[in-house]
Amino acid sequence: MSATGMQQSEESATRNGVQALEMAFSGVLRSRQDVEATKNNLMLHYQGGDGGKFAALVTHWEERADTILTNVQDMIEALNHTLTEQGKQQGSANAAIDQTYSQSDAVFDTLAG
Repeated sequence: MSATGMQQSEESATRNGVQALEMAFSGVLRSRQDVEATKNNLMLHYQGGDGGKFAALVTHWEERADTILTNVQDMIEALNHTLTEQGKQQGSANAAIDQTYSQSDAVFDTLAG
């Protein structure tokens, strides 16, 4: 490897890592949104103690999903930073992830009331 750049195989592996993490992020985000929609639908019908416990369980799961999303986004940013440092980043991945994450927060805020 030269002092001024990555080897092609390292760049390719880094890009593949970014792509895999982006796919994971999208999958977790979709799952989180599906769980939120299911929770809201079921909460209309569950009124007793079981409904409260269900809501608490889903809220706990959502908090964990948010932690996973944040960690995956951090890993994507770190890999993109590596590519940037080597002058090889394509550029749009971070913006797309940030926009998707912001949209998920807006969806959650709307659903949560």
